Amino acid sequence: MQDQISFDALMPPEMAGKAENTGVNKSKLNSFRMFALAVLAGAFIALGAVFSTTATTGGSALPYGIVRIVGGLTFSLGLILVVVAGAELFTGNNLIVMAWASHKVTTAQLLRNWIIVYLGNFIGSVLTAYMMFLSKQYLFSGGTLGLNALTIAHTKSGLEFMQAIVLGIFCNALVCLAVWLCMSARSTTDRVLAIVPPITAFVAAGFEHSIANMYFIPAALFIKAGASPEFWTQIGKTAADFPNLTWGNFFLANLIPVTIGNIIGGAVMVGLVYWSIYLRTAAKTAANPTQMKPAEHHP
Repeated sequence: MQDQISFDALMPPEMAGKAENTGVNKSKLNSFRMFALAVLAGAFIALGAVFSTTATTGGSALPYGIVRIVGGLTFSLGLILVVVAGAELFTGNNLIVMAWASHKVTTAQLLRNWIIVYLGNFIGSVLTAYMMFLSKQYLFSGGTLGLNALTIAHTKSGLEFMQAIVLGIFCNALVCLAVWLCMSARSTTDRVLAIVPPITAFVAAGFEHSIANMYFIPAALFIKAGASPEFWTQIGKTAADFPNLTWGNFFLANLIPVTIGNIIGGAVMVGLVYWSIYLRTAAKTAANPTQMKPAEHHP
């Protein structure tokens, strides 16, 4: 009898196994491929941020929630590119903890992946931000696009430390849930449809994504430092009107606490929770196979 081909989505127990195997494969990538794919992911997320910034420019006449939803829908482009085109994203790779918890990935392999991917994401995002500055896109729409970029980044750079951690937790819980939902997918359409609602939700709610902020804040810092006097005249502002925008605030007030929150939200609230539900028993059995053997009887 021939095996039947199923087009049904995978169920959660199968998704957990797939996520575990994916984590093992990601941990085994050679350093060059891992880094190159991470640079791509940083650029992909940055492109989603470019799209979102552009789409929300000039939307002040619309209700706040509608503008946020538009920003979220357009930002979804970033994770769609990562998942469908193929790239290594630090926040999504928090799910490697499922393979780590099953002892299929070592702590050294886990940290190696996270460190290399995080650095690659940073380079891809910041390079994209600088290239967008060189393109002078911030001058579009009479400079209102640049003003929007400055306003977004100024707000992000002024968060309290604990506030940024909590916003990071909920952000990456939703990002990793989007990646988790993709584990059930059988087609590209499935993946796209699974990604859009959680990503739209985190952007609309104002949660904080470390890799996205590697674009949003440097992009505004480049504008603040290098924009022409004509730009400031167009928007009726000066660089002094954005005091939160410093490289120090970028790292200390945003990137560090948001990254901590992202790890808690993705690795703990999604990865370890689903591991404990679907994979913990199998991992314990693999570690202690004698527990499953019937007792031997001697005459």
